[in-house]
Amino acid sequence: MVWDETLQLFKELTEAPGAPGFEGPVREILARHMAPLADRVYTDNLGSLVAEKRGTAASPKVMIAGHMDEVGFLVTRITDEGFLRFQPLGGWWSQVLLAQRVHVITRNGPIEGVIGSVPPHILPEEKRKKPVEIKDMFIDVGATSREEAESFGIRPGDPVVPICPFTVMKNEKLLMAKAWDNRIGCAVAALVLRELKGEEHPNTVYAVGTVQEEVGLRGAQTSANLIAPDVAFAVDVGIAGDTPGVSKDEALAKLGGGPQVLIYDATLIPHTGLRDLVMDTAKELDIPIQYDAMPGGGTDAGRFHLQGKGVPSIAISIPTRYIHSHAAILHRDDVERTVRLLVALVKRLDADTVAKLKAY
Repeated sequence: MVWDETLQLFKELTEAPGAPGFEGPVREILARHMAPLADRVYTDNLGSLVAEKRGTAASPKVMIAGHMDEVGFLVTRITDEGFLRFQPLGGWWSQVLLAQRVHVITRNGPIEGVIGSVPPHILPEEKRKKPVEIKDMFIDVGATSREEAESFGIRPGDPVVPICPFTVMKNEKLLMAKAWDNRIGCAVAALVLRELKGEEHPNTVYAVGTVQEEVGLRGAQTSANLIAPDVAFAVDVGIAGDTPGVSKDEALAKLGGGPQVLIYDATLIPHTGLRDLVMDTAKELDIPIQYDAMPGGGTDAGRFHLQGKGVPSIAISIPTRYIHSHAAILHRDDVERTVRLLVALVKRLDADTVAKLKAY
């Protein structure tokens, strides 16, 4: 893997704003990187991006997808004093928000702000013991009135995203950024195309960036309807359990331990035959894999597998710390191994293999 080019891709993707329903800047970057590697690039009617690479056969159709959106916010109201009330887009834990910087994405460009609330110094003791609810927070953009905020170009309905520059940490294997959930899945889809350049594969590959995953797997449904895949992989992030206070029963994976195979979530029990193919391929290639099961939540694979008559689907994830916050961390080796595993799987998914999977 050419890491200088790859790090540039990571920087561009993670620093771009892309709240659910507002993925345009991410789509433009992803299309620019995918277009030279694909035979055709197009979108569905919600804005999910599809890069189609034809192999030696038109079918089976193999879909590899990451979602372009990140958890963010939506401006709902500008107060008379110029503060912004907001609605979460995706799942946020209130404790990670206060005093964090954000960009309000306006028609005139991004406006910096900070998330605030009533100071704890003037709260009654009982209230100080409780987390501040998101409904009681606001965004301060430095405006002194509604009129001034509006003069900045801010309107209700504008998206808001965290601020966090892409950072190679002191241990250069670890990479910190906002929106790893799920720009890393988008990057992996693009990197698979890059590794397949000039290589034969017995199928047609569809590298996809879906929209609106964080608010209900919406782009997963429309893009799968468009493509009608025979096999689908959702590439997402998984919970890394290698931080203090997390038990092995709560989260198994560690950074650097290899890609995660999601064996259960609230939206998907992975297709048995495809799961076994993933595990067997990883073993043959000496790629370490980890496992995870989540009683709640889900990935785009939960919608892929319900398309048409049913699509063998599975989620392969990159272990990541601090997802759904302003700054998350993942490990280069896990990315590289995930790409290598997916490339190997693409090369094995010929018509006979897929037919056997469907009969499993």
